[in-house]
Amino acid sequence: MAGFRDREQQYFPLQDSEAVIRLFKYQLENTDDPNLALLSIIVGCIENTLTVNRAFPQDVDSSKSLEPIFPVIEIVTVEALYSKFVSQIKGAVDLTRYKSGYATRELVKRVSDVIWSNLTRSYYKDKAHLQSLYSYLTGNKLDCFGVAFGVVAACQVLGFNDVHLALSEDHAWVIFGKNGEDTAEVTWHGKGNEDKRGQPVSCGVDERRWLYLNSYPVKCTRYMEVASMVSGINPSINASMDSVEMASLQQELLWLLYDKNHLKLYPMALGNLGDLEEIIATPGRPPPATLFKEAVDTAKAVYSNRHVYPYTYFGSYLYRKGLYRDALKFWAEASSVISGYNYNREDEEIYKEFLEIANELIPHVVKLMSNDGVQFKPCLERVPFLQDPECYALLLRFYDGICEWEEGSSTPVLHIGWAKQFAYSLSKFDPKVRSRIVIECEGGVEEDSDSETEEDEPVQKLTNGKNGKKHGLDHTDGNGLNGGGDDDHINPTIQELESKVGTESQNEARNPNIVALAQACGESILNPEYLLGSGEPFTSVPKTVAVDISELLSSKANGSPFPGMTMDSMLKADSPADMALCRHSLGQSDFVEIDISKLEIQKVVFKSQKMKGLRKLLTSSAKFNSSAIKLQLTAQSQVSVKHSIHSKRSSESYDYAGIRKRMRRESKD
Repeated sequence: MAGFRDREQQYFPLQDSEAVIRLFKYQLENTDDPNLALLSIIVGCIENTLTVNRAFPQDVDSSKSLEPIFPVIEIVTVEALYSKFVSQIKGAVDLTRYKSGYATRELVKRVSDVIWSNLTRSYYKDKAHLQSLYSYLTGNKLDCFGVAFGVVAACQVLGFNDVHLALSEDHAWVIFGKNGEDTAEVTWHGKGNEDKRGQPVSCGVDERRWLYLNSYPVKCTRYMEVASMVSGINPSINASMDSVEMASLQQELLWLLYDKNHLKLYPMALGNLGDLEEIIATPGRPPPATLFKEAVDTAKAVYSNRHVYPYTYFGSYLYRKGLYRDALKFWAEASSVISGYNYNREDEEIYKEFLEIANELIPHVVKLMSNDGVQFKPCLERVPFLQDPECYALLLRFYDGICEWEEGSSTPVLHIGWAKQFAYSLSKFDPKVRSRIVIECEGGVEEDSDSETEEDEPVQKLTNGKNGKKHGLDHTDGNGLNGGGDDDHINPTIQELESKVGTESQNEARNPNIVALAQACGESILNPEYLLGSGEPFTSVPKTVAVDISELLSSKANGSPFPGMTMDSMLKADSPADMALCRHSLGQSDFVEIDISKLEIQKVVFKSQKMKGLRKLLTSSAKFNSSAIKLQLTAQSQVSVKHSIHSKRSSESYDYAGIRKRMRRESKD
């Protein structure tokens, strides 16, 4: 049995973070069974002193008023709380009834009953700093993770070392038995649902609920349970302020566990460490991106790619760094993972994660990259975000995963708020981007009963190197404004103008000057003097000429062209000065217009029924139909419950107090 021995006492009093690190290091290096209760009490005591019980003047700038402090942890305090926990557990469990050497379901249920019976019945869901045994022993409060951790620590006190934590991304239970194959619910499920404790988690797994990760949770060793305790530290003082001392201690402890390979199978802890390193980097340590990638690789290699948070951690990090295309890739991967589950009302945390990405982060990127944004950034990359078929395809993949997550679920995911933001984001992409997308449907798709009109044919059929007919006109690949489909817009206009001249002119050959004039208008700026009878029809200045900002500012305001800029680039810039400033800040003397028709065609495979129904609208050359897209995306018919073992829904509703995930930080442009 793990106990509070003299060798632990020599580290007291704990007067600074180095003393705490030394005690943890001793526990990790000199024993096969680190004392969970002892370490949890110490960490909880420090956390509560630095956060919950920390006072500072309300009328002073809080960033300047919090002087660095560290509480002195006396052995008397820790020993008293530890003895209270041991006596409470041993006094309530009759060990003579459990002599098999391994824990039984009855024992696990009994221990969880003891923990549960001592909790206050007041409502405190989602409160912070309730994950440690210090909170349990001083305030009789524990969150979801805290109850499960307390049960494991209590079983350790009783000598049953086969009981370990199993952690999903927002829930915890225990595994036990000779081979660790038995599972049991032990933790908080809301008022009136205590009877679920002691039951196996197989029902949740069969229903494909994200809370149970399809039988791929993190199954902890004793050392990983120490890691879960450290990862669960919450350094927040309030909604807008963190304790620097607490965060620093958490960071150091995580690196200690990392160096001893106790985080290599723990993606969430790696993500937390990456977040901490992003705030304050530790010299000589891997950068945050390396830690986030390691978490993703672990999720793929060890957990059959069932974990979602490694992708959202990495995506949010890239978003904060302004790497929007790469962020969208990881968000699409996260959506692909969640598509393997059925949405449930208990999935509140992951729902909020995707809601934030879809309705806040992605629209913010789109607005920033379009002329709606305050900032103008089309030249930050060689292929601007809204002209990149890959970004468009990734956005479609993201929503396809969300729609598939919704299928077979008793509760819809996508409401009109989702649909509005989806339509907004898509509408801001260059219309020519849709011509570079090829959509395939997994498992096939039923064709509409009505025959398709010529106008509804996907644009990619005209741009894949094949000649076709449309409106009775020939189509050839060109290098004009619309890539391979220039005549699609030019010829109908010319034909209409010719029809107004007279019947005789209709039989004559088309004037080549008219065709040349129409095509050139898409590439150059028309010279107003030409319309008055003098000069050349277009500006002679090539669009790759560098422009000095003073020259732009001195340009006439009577509509004369700005040298070196096309109409497309003018429309995207807030002012001519914006274009020059952007080029100047990047050290670019030339601004190259992107020929979208030459970009690689992107293939997207739709799996959800809703997105399959949208495939023609999403690649149509016609005007973007936002109303039809919103209607299809919010259709309720696609969320009817499928009658199979994988999509059955219980009529009961349980209220989980979720495991604390990282605090969401305000995004910065």
